Amino acid sequence: MATHTSLSARVSSSNIVRYSVAFAAVLTALLACGVVNSLVEGRMVYVLLLPAVAFSGWYCGLGPSIVAVAVALIGAKYELLSPTHSFRIAHAGEFVGLLAFLLSSIILVAMAEARRRENETLRRAQGELEDRVQSRTVELDVANRNLRELSARLLQLQDDERRRIARELHDSVGQTLAALTMNLAAARTDLERLASTAIALADSESLVQEMSTEVRTISHLLHPPLLDEAGLLSAVRWYVDGFAQRSKIHVDLDLPDDFGRLSRELETAIFRVVQECLTNVHRHSGSPIAKIRFRRHDDEVSVEVEDRGKGIAPEKQDEMASHGMPGVGIRGMRERLRQLGGILEMNSNGSGTVVIARLPLGHAALLAPSPKTVAAA
Repeated sequence: MATHTSLSARVSSSNIVRYSVAFAAVLTALLACGVVNSLVEGRMVYVLLLPAVAFSGWYCGLGPSIVAVAVALIGAKYELLSPTHSFRIAHAGEFVGLLAFLLSSIILVAMAEARRRENETLRRAQGELEDRVQSRTVELDVANRNLRELSARLLQLQDDERRRIARELHDSVGQTLAALTMNLAAARTDLERLASTAIALADSESLVQEMSTEVRTISHLLHPPLLDEAGLLSAVRWYVDGFAQRSKIHVDLDLPDDFGRLSRELETAIFRVVQECLTNVHRHSGSPIAKIRFRRHDDEVSVEVEDRGKGIAPEKQDEMASHGMPGVGIRGMRERLRQLGGILEMNSNGSGTVVIARLPLGHAALLAPSPKTVAAA
C-alpha cells in the first residue's frame, strides 16, 4: 500500500500527467494485443485490454479512466477486430463482446475510483495524525524542560538553605554554647567545696561540650566550610576521616595531587555524591571497607566509590534498569549530576557495588587550573 500511495501521489500531481499515463497504458496494451492478435481469438483482445483500464482507474482517476476505455474501444475495433479500419459491427457476437468489455470496464473503474478516494482519505487522516503527534511531542518537550529547570532550582535552593542553617548554627548557637560553657566552668570552680553540686556541674559542662561538638559536626556536615575555603579535596579528606571514626569503616582515599580546584557547583555536586555513597555503604552494604578514587582528565572529572558489601538485589537492579523508582538519595544524585551535564553509573554483582559519577569540564566549570597546567605554562 505504501508503494501504491507513493505512485498515486506522483501521478496525481498534474492533470497532464494523469491523462498521459492513462493514454500510454492503453496504447501499450493495444500494441501488445497487436503482437499476439494472430495467436488468440479476436474477442480475447478485450480481455487483454482490461488490465490497462484497471491501471488507469487505480492510479489516474475517473476522467483519465473514461478516456482510456474510449481509446481502448476505438483502437480495438478499428485496428484489431475484423473488419479492420472500420467501425462496423459484423455480427451479434462482436456486439456482445464489446458490451461485456464496456460493462467490465465500468465496474473496474468504479471500484478503482472508490478505492482511490478511500486511500486519499486515509492519506489525509495520516497527515493530520502526524501533525497532532508532532504537536504533542513539542508540548511534551516543553513540559520536560520546565521540569528540569524546576529540579535545578530546587537543588540550588536546598544548597543555599544548608549554607544558611550551617552559618546560623555556627554563629549563633555555637557562640551561646561557648559562653554557657565558660559560665558553668566558673561556677564549678566557685562551688568545688560542695561535692554533689560540683559533680552535677561537671556533668552539665560535659553535656554542653558534647552538645557543642554535635552542633559543630551537624553544621559542618550540612555544608563544610572547607568546601568553600580550601576546596573539594580538603573537604573530602575531612569528611572521610570523620566518617571512618563514626562508622568504623576503613576508607581508602585516592586523590591525585594535580586535581586542582573546580567551580562551586561541580565541587558541591561531587561532595554530595561522596556523602550519599558513603551513607549507603554504612546503611545498606555491610561492607567493612570502601574505596574512593578521584580522576581528572582534559574534558571530564570522575569519582568512583566502591564497597565489598552484599550489593544490590537483582530484583532492585531490574526495577532501576526498567526506569523504576530508585531511592530518594539515588534520584537526588542523578538529578544533581544531570543538571551539570553528568551521568551516574551503578554496577553490582552480589559481592559489592561500584558507583561512578562523571561530570564534563566546560570552560565555565573551572575555578582554577590544575598544578600540572600551571607547570606546563
